[in-house]
Amino acid sequence: MYVGRIVAIGNTRDNKLTAMYRVSSRSFPNRQSVQNGEIIAIVPKEGFEKDIFRNPYITYNCLRTNRRYAVAVNGTQSDPIIEKLETGMSSRDALVSVLFGLDYEHDHLKTPRIAAVIDIETRTGLLAIVRSDALLVRTFTPKPGEAFYVATYEQDYPDDKFRDENFQLNNAAEACDYVLGKGVFGTLELPVSAASAIETAAGFQIANKNVK
Repeated sequence: MYVGRIVAIGNTRDNKLTAMYRVSSRSFPNRQSVQNGEIIAIVPKEGFEKDIFRNPYITYNCLRTNRRYAVAVNGTQSDPIIEKLETGMSSRDALVSVLFGLDYEHDHLKTPRIAAVIDIETRTGLLAIVRSDALLVRTFTPKPGEAFYVATYEQDYPDDKFRDENFQLNNAAEACDYVLGKGVFGTLELPVSAASAIETAAGFQIANKNVK
């Protein structure tokens, strides 16, 4: 099944909250994730830089963190979300205000914007999506070994049924592998790249991985 881009929140069996993002793409597969300090971005591969003139939505910071929060997204909403969280705004209000303000992507597919936030203080994760017909935000408290996700297509609303009940990994690199092709994500087609953040004693460890 093809569901497009994916954001996910999870809790490993040893109780480490994790946020993940996956690019799956039919139209623009020639992209990669790159890390610059504490930020991971999605950009065109070398030789495909002109793709941004075909679609300005294909490059963005997909993962941002601070000591308390990790934010994973499929568009430019990562920066304003983390900025609002750093002012003390709640995760729910940050997601609602940013996604309402930016709206879905106004390309020919009306691509939804999706976002995930994990909060290591409250031990919760939130999944959100703004589509052309709805804005949905839901808070989850994942049990150890449990993950939830939302995608841009088909599985495009936060729900208990979009869940992995055997979620286990040890670090951010393994989280990238997981969302690219393990567990429930193994049945979802056309993976391109991934980024992840996993809880540590000092905040978050982050990683990225490209399929090709």
